[in-house]
Amino acid sequence: MDKPGAGGKPVGMGLPSVPPPAARDARARRPIRALFARLFVINGALFTVGTLILALSPATVSSPPLWTEIPVLLIGLALILAVNGALVRASLAPLDSLTSVMQRADLMRDGPRLAEAGSGDLRDVVRDFNGMLDRLEAEHTASSAHTLAAQEGERQRIARELHDEIGQSLTVALLALKRVVDRAPEDFREDAETAQQAVRTSLEDVRQVAHRLRPGVLADLGLQSALASLGSEFSRSSGIPVTREVDPDLPELDGDIELVLYRVAQEGLTNVARHARASHVELTLRRAGDGLELRITDDGRGGPITEGAGVRGMRERASLIGARLTVSSRESGGTQVLLVVPDLRGGGSAG
Repeated sequence: MDKPGAGGKPVGMGLPSVPPPAARDARARRPIRALFARLFVINGALFTVGTLILALSPATVSSPPLWTEIPVLLIGLALILAVNGALVRASLAPLDSLTSVMQRADLMRDGPRLAEAGSGDLRDVVRDFNGMLDRLEAEHTASSAHTLAAQEGERQRIARELHDEIGQSLTVALLALKRVVDRAPEDFREDAETAQQAVRTSLEDVRQVAHRLRPGVLADLGLQSALASLGSEFSRSSGIPVTREVDPDLPELDGDIELVLYRVAQEGLTNVARHARASHVELTLRRAGDGLELRITDDGRGGPITEGAGVRGMRERASLIGARLTVSSRESGGTQVLLVVPDLRGGGSAG
């Protein structure tokens, strides 16, 4: 969030400064004038050359033109149009690349940038477009960081309320029902035991939800223990066995990186349980050069990848620590989620 500066005005988040309106208007007019001048010169030069050739050549055109003169006129017109078209197309070629990049732009991925070299009179347009993408990506990353930080804070608040308030209330109810069961007559005891079991199941469900919302084991015991607990809980709830392979020599990781790795693994396993129809899952975390690779692989139905809210959420988290996320179908069947943290030496922050 922006902070007030010395004069009471908000201080930006490190994004590129925006030039004043007059400077922006001047920069916008320069390429337009230059492009207009080039097209004017091209057409003027062609008509001038055509006029000089017609005036200085021995060829004459009758009035009305003879049939034998019409092919010569058509050939001359075709040459003029062809040269004009080639020159104009060369001048406007950067617009094709600009349109292509605009269609493929995705703020959640590192998008391509246009090369300013060879852009001719559109160099300023290309430079401004690249700068716009940089600003949008920076703003999107900052906005995602604030959103996810608020989301984690809200998850922790809900988890505390579930554990401290609802969990305690259910525990008190469970203890009261135990006394009721102990004192109940035979014809009423079965109903009391059923109610007791329902409250016990609800208490366990509340604890599991609170654990998913706030992975306390991640803060208390570290990433390896948190992933082990996550895999065990997933196998218990879904019935799908998980094979875990975690590098024992992982470096000490920033808390934000650990949280992103945990949340991506959690969402990946959740997607397997919901959509994959798998019989086995592999969860791997290992070094990859100066970075890390987190891989979740299943043997389910695979098929075309549809990026829903879960996958887009994983991409947003990955972008916060400079990681790359790919979701792909395997040739042997099933789906693979791969998160690559390229360089741990540079650190990372989820905001």
